[in-house]
Amino acid sequence: MTQGNSLPSVAPIDTRGYAHPEVLVSTAWVAEHLNDPGVRLIESNEDLLLYETGHIPGAVKIDWTNDLNDPLVRDYVSRDAFELLLRAKGISGNTTIVFYGDKNNWWATYAFWVFRLFGLTSLRLMDGGHQRWAEEGRPLVTDAVKYPPGDITVAVRDDRQLRAFREEVLKHVHAGGKLVDVRSPEEYRGEKLHMPEYPQEGAVRGGHIPGAKSIPWARAVNPETHTFRPASELRTLYVAENGLDPKRETIVYCRIGERSSHSWFALTYLLGFERVRNYDGSWTEWGNAVGLPIER
Repeated sequence: MTQGNSLPSVAPIDTRGYAHPEVLVSTAWVAEHLNDPGVRLIESNEDLLLYETGHIPGAVKIDWTNDLNDPLVRDYVSRDAFELLLRAKGISGNTTIVFYGDKNNWWATYAFWVFRLFGLTSLRLMDGGHQRWAEEGRPLVTDAVKYPPGDITVAVRDDRQLRAFREEVLKHVHAGGKLVDVRSPEEYRGEKLHMPEYPQEGAVRGGHIPGAKSIPWARAVNPETHTFRPASELRTLYVAENGLDPKRETIVYCRIGERSSHSWFALTYLLGFERVRNYDGSWTEWGNAVGLPIER
């Protein structure tokens, strides 16, 4: 089936069998809420210049490098810095935040995950991302947008439930826990240190964490529509084919934690896995660490 200009159609979100369909919104929903003062659109991309070349009207930009990361410590910004960032984007305590971005929402889910670390819950993701919106012929603008300062109060960041650290991952490995490597097959096999079309840098050795399953992040998305696959297909991929258990803890990782945040989102919100943690140290930490085991 197609819609408009031979564009592949997309099944309504609430018919796809997701555990938490309310967290995903369609491009049509976003179009209907462009002038809703209670909704703030946030664009977060791998391409840091894409926003300036055309974004959804009213959307603000989150630069994952400079906005979310501490400039001196490999960690996320402090509570105070994060609160100032959100207030500067016009976000208040009653604002619904809707993320979208390039590369099938790869970086949008990363921003979503970081926001969750600070306890924010009124978060949504626009299914299909920037590319779906553009392919549907919906408006993109280059005008800078500025809102009056918001009044949101942000909690102290709590990493315990959603984030895994190196020693916790090592303990998980020794216990035979479920691990998912969401990188490309070439990275998983140790043939590449990054995706094939990217500079091969970031680690001194290639391979994967012992016992990890190879489930590339993009398999959760229909490449023709850029939207998430229905729950039945996701369940086949993660549970039937790779033996993941929704009731057991699962740790996902990639190279720096951004691709794995996409898989974290799919497992947590679309399939309802009870405990999924993102190891954002990922291969740049594990592949460089002295004394840690790898497999090829």
